[in-house]
Amino acid sequence: MDDLTRHVRAWIADDVDQAAAAELQALLDAGSAAADTELADRFSGPLAFGTAGLRGPLRAGPNGMNRTVVRRTAAGLAAWLNARNLGAVVVIGYDGRHGSYDFAHDSAAIFAAAGFDGRVLPRLLPTPVLAFAVQHLGAAAGVMVTASHNPPQDNGYKVYAGDGAQIVPPMDTEIEAAIRAVGAAREIPLSQQYTTLGEEIVQAYVVAIAGLIDDGPRDVRIVHTAMHGVGTEVVTRVFQAAGFAPLLEVPQQAAPDPDFPTVSFPNPEEPGALDLALALARDNHADIVIANDPDADRCAVAVPDAGVWRALRGDDVGVLLADALLRKGVRGTYATTIVSSTMLRALAAEHRVGYAETLTGFKWISRAARDLVFGYEEALGYAVAPELVRDKDGISAALLVAELAAALKAANSTLPRRLDELAEQYGRYATDQVSIRVDDPSIIADTMGRLRATPPSTLLDEPVTVTDRLPDADVLTLTWPGGRVVVRPSGTEPKLKAYLEVVVADGSRDEAARRLARLRTEVEGLL
Repeated sequence: MDDLTRHVRAWIADDVDQAAAAELQALLDAGSAAADTELADRFSGPLAFGTAGLRGPLRAGPNGMNRTVVRRTAAGLAAWLNARNLGAVVVIGYDGRHGSYDFAHDSAAIFAAAGFDGRVLPRLLPTPVLAFAVQHLGAAAGVMVTASHNPPQDNGYKVYAGDGAQIVPPMDTEIEAAIRAVGAAREIPLSQQYTTLGEEIVQAYVVAIAGLIDDGPRDVRIVHTAMHGVGTEVVTRVFQAAGFAPLLEVPQQAAPDPDFPTVSFPNPEEPGALDLALALARDNHADIVIANDPDADRCAVAVPDAGVWRALRGDDVGVLLADALLRKGVRGTYATTIVSSTMLRALAAEHRVGYAETLTGFKWISRAARDLVFGYEEALGYAVAPELVRDKDGISAALLVAELAAALKAANSTLPRRLDELAEQYGRYATDQVSIRVDDPSIIADTMGRLRATPPSTLLDEPVTVTDRLPDADVLTLTWPGGRVVVRPSGTEPKLKAYLEVVVADGSRDEAARRLARLRTEVEGLL
């Protein structure tokens, strides 16, 4: 404990936030086993900086999100940018989470002191607006303070390169080294000579996104939820500019609230997250539910199907959007990830356009090809206009989904019917996911090690081919004729995920559901 105590006291002496310093001092003064354990965790090492930047719990100490950690990160990023002479402008955005405002403005003050033209978005705004601003303003880099769909006790610090895409290796390790080289946090220079941007940047985003869709039907009744995040206002403006009637907002979830009181996890994929939106849709006889996660970079869709409301999977929405763009004649490369449905490959082949498959994450999708025109990942992320937003954008995706739903309604059809038509043409590609959340991350590593040592010889009574992507990625793929399972740890949460797919050539929904349910049982047994 002596070494730890010295480390804690040194951190307190250098902490830039009096409240955070007092938090650590209280743990030191407590002298209890529980307090000692908590301090050991907070000082077990620095919060890791990776390709998603920083993400972690809001708490004092090096292994948490706090103003001292963020100032050191901003100083390291500024040093890395200066060493490479990548440009003068750095754009900073922030969402409505606890601490986001301070983290963003501290960063802007550090960039300004380091000689950069720091520009902060005018208020809390969605992540896609920041990603748009990086390209629109020709910035050297962008920073978005958000933890996206993580629980309320978390926050994060996402870094974008000058091309508008999230950073990739070796940028992350180089920036992490620059952060480690930063001296005392209290000695990091600050300057208030940074700019707070005006509403023109938001309006530029709204106009650009609204302009993505063609003239056509707009008669569709939409329920929308921002899930206590920052999406409501910008989504409303985009849909109004595009000619849609006002959306029916879920009132309990429309305003930003960093505590996310109506959901266990503010992620549209989580069970129960859409309950309020679905209830509003039933009461108002809506045609479709659209949900964004708290920073509005993801988009979930639910529709009535045979009298029952169901949430479409990310693969369903990805295929529907790709099909709509292909039928509009949008040519170029269509990209997805190794854990998403393989149906996009079939669509691309039929239409004779480029196809790319990447590792998981939009940092890879956005760099899949120079002529990228569409990218998606099954975790509800879609890039429908990479030339505007070179990242997932839940607002532009929502708009294109609404355009498609309105066009199908005018033709006396629906999104599920269009999926059935595609299944008749290409086969039924049915996907599901097994997700295990853990408190102890070592469980994930142990499980991956066990699967590598003794993988199953068969799945669905078919011989399995095993592909291990180590050392490039911690991913294990099991394939057989007519199916596939991909197992990997989550990159942002303490979860182990298995992505399931079965392909039924005749397009039968019932047979696909039967095979998928059986496969799910087998995979749950494995994990």
